[in-house]
Amino acid sequence: MTKPKQSFWLMKTEPELFSIDDLAAAPNQTSYWHGVRNYQARNFMRDQMQLGDRVLVYHSNANPSCVVGTATIARTSYPDHTAWDPKDPYFDPKSDPENPRWFMVDIQLESKFSTPQSLEMLRAVPKLADMVLLRKGTRLSIQPVTKQEFSIIVKLGG
Repeated sequence: MTKPKQSFWLMKTEPELFSIDDLAAAPNQTSYWHGVRNYQARNFMRDQMQLGDRVLVYHSNANPSCVVGTATIARTSYPDHTAWDPKDPYFDPKSDPENPRWFMVDIQLESKFSTPQSLEMLRAVPKLADMVLLRKGTRLSIQPVTKQEFSIIVKLGG
């Protein structure tokens, strides 16, 4: 049996809600990635993310917004239980345990960058010109990243 090809992702989080420091402080430096309420991002998690896939952790709505480190997929998709909790900000009354609409994965911290990579810094790298993150109008919270893009950003981040 052949091993599935490793994929690379960028996952956005607002640092005031959940930061890379929160991930570092989590038990085993592992946490579930919940609250995704976009179907395309959900489909990436549910249908494509595999154990060991590598992730760029991106702080959005930050000053500046930047890639702050890396993680790996530590558990493949499973139903996002926050969708069923009326007290949770990610509650969705149309989702239920019998027919879950939303999914999540677990990620584990791999590294925190010594030099976070802002959008401005990334835009200055010609080999990143086609990166999904840098395209106008792209707001997706989970995005595919090429192996080359991942490698470049990790090298820049230290």
